Amino acid sequence: HNFSPFLFSITVLNSLPSKIVNGQNAISGSWPWQVSLQVTHLGFHFCGGSLINQNWVLTAAHCAVVKLVSKLSLLTVHPSFLYVQVITHPLYSRATFNNDIALLKLSSPVTLTPRISPVCLAPSTINILPGTRCFTTGWGRTNYNTSVYSSPLILQQTGVPIISPAVCRQIWGQSTITDAMICAGASGSSSCQGDSGGPLVCERSGVWSLVGSVSWGRNTCDTRFPAVYARISQLRSWIDRTIASN
Repeated sequence: HNFSPFLFSITVLNSLPSKIVNGQNAISGSWPWQVSLQVTHLGFHFCGGSLINQNWVLTAAHCAVVKLVSKLSLLTVHPSFLYVQVITHPLYSRATFNNDIALLKLSSPVTLTPRISPVCLAPSTINILPGTRCFTTGWGRTNYNTSVYSSPLILQQTGVPIISPAVCRQIWGQSTITDAMICAGASGSSSCQGDSGGPLVCERSGVWSLVGSVSWGRNTCDTRFPAVYARISQLRSWIDRTIASN
């Protein structure tokens, strides 16, 4: 299907990912749950994440497997936090990216401020109508063909419409899109490599909810194709159980 996880290879240590394809600069502090996963001693961003409470960050399972790197840090605005535990969904598949979610437990609780605060998790009963405009953010690539990357100084954002499972299956294949996935985009902008694990959030009555976590898409980040996100509502019970027992 010519798709790939939106993970920027950490073997390219002399390069940095840039931003979402066709996104806009985010206003400072506007997405206070956005996290950057970095190699500590290099300050090298390779994946995104979402702060979901003072002790936990949610990211993609295919990002968490990079725990083979000796030291990672989490950056939210200015503070740096080390993690002490990585828990990958037990049914995560590297072949299909199904259940592409992981939780990182922080070594100490985050001090919450107006610029650093958690996002609400979408409930298991949430119903998001196709066409709903939601937002995804990250420091991933702005252009797949870019050969030299600049430091991701400004977080990027873009509005993307939710795509129905039926339409998404028509595009990607009936067996490719599972109940643990949600699709958005195909509207001129796209998540790309380096955005993996970052948030897809939707607003309702002034409250932002984490609906998806950046997972995979067209390996060229073609903005005519929807990107695929781990569906938080489908995975909510596992998230809650995992946090409660750890």
